[in-house]
Amino acid sequence: MSVVVAARRTWVGRPAAGHAHADETRLAAAVLSAAAQDASAGRVDDVVLGNAAGHGGNVARRAALAGLGLAVPGISVDRQCASGLAAVATGAALVDAGHADVVLAGGVESTTRAPARSHGRLDYRRASFAPPPWADPDAGQAADRLARARGVTRERQHAYAIASHSRVRAAHEAGWFGPEVTGVGGLDRDEHARPLPGRVLDRLPGAFGPDGSVTAASAAPAADGAAAVALVPDGPPGLRVRGAATVACGPDMPLLAPVRAVRTVCERTGVGTADLAAVELVEAFAVQALVVAEDLGLDPLGDPRWNPDGGALGAGHPFGASGAIAVVRLYSRLVRGGAPAGALGVATAAGTGGIGVALLLEVVR
Repeated sequence: MSVVVAARRTWVGRPAAGHAHADETRLAAAVLSAAAQDASAGRVDDVVLGNAAGHGGNVARRAALAGLGLAVPGISVDRQCASGLAAVATGAALVDAGHADVVLAGGVESTTRAPARSHGRLDYRRASFAPPPWADPDAGQAADRLARARGVTRERQHAYAIASHSRVRAAHEAGWFGPEVTGVGGLDRDEHARPLPGRVLDRLPGAFGPDGSVTAASAAPAADGAAAVALVPDGPPGLRVRGAATVACGPDMPLLAPVRAVRTVCERTGVGTADLAAVELVEAFAVQALVVAEDLGLDPLGDPRWNPDGGALGAGHPFGASGAIAVVRLYSRLVRGGAPAGALGVATAAGTGGIGVALLLEVVR
């Protein structure tokens, strides 16, 4: 089994703000270089990076050239918002199969520099996630649909959003994030987290339709950022990759996919949610976090194992990087935080089109 021996991320910046000067290549190169240095990797065999909204061109190879040199190849992965987590799972599989001894894996997104999209004479805001006759909702429309189907009120969604912002801000104030971050430019914190006054929340309209309950506060904001981990064969201390699962569900309800992904990886490895010391969900929407946690038998507001330092709702959501950031957070909480050998953590994310990814990791000392 492969082991994560180093984990780094950038601060998460607002679009056209803290990382506006840095493209995907620069952001990714910074965390790749830092992870390689932390791992004392004399040689890197491959780079695997997730990216969801970029302009193509194999960002993994571009970042390898910028941060590691001529001899390191790269492969880019697109599972939409689960891309960064899928990249870590792919990197672990390369090491487990004996195809590489040192793999750097993670994700990157610069929503600031996301390209305008066109096909022939047709300009469009986003690519299709599912072809006819399948439903192909925007992620926000899917969140509203989930809220209606499960009876999750606007008030509950806002309560969770307030908690995510508060947890991110508390972690900043306590200095928890410093050791995991590689600075790029002058940004010195995750830009998005802020107080959410109730009087402001009460006035917010539906973000994805006048009848919707999802608002700008309960949807994770697009962001810029990158994260990478170093994976090597089993032996050294770190986070052992105990198992991975990628599942598919209906494109009309993509936000539920993490439930099946987590259950699948737990079944494959013979553990239950009661055995987990930490769970990191990529919080695309508050309604998703509430429903996924409850379907897994967890309390999203009261269980200290669930996104304890907040998530994408509070920190921002750099789509292709967020899944890798979840792994970095597990590394900090469990390895840097001194959890005992054998402690287990799960990172999970959903991708539009109906994809869920989950990774089960175990502390080794």
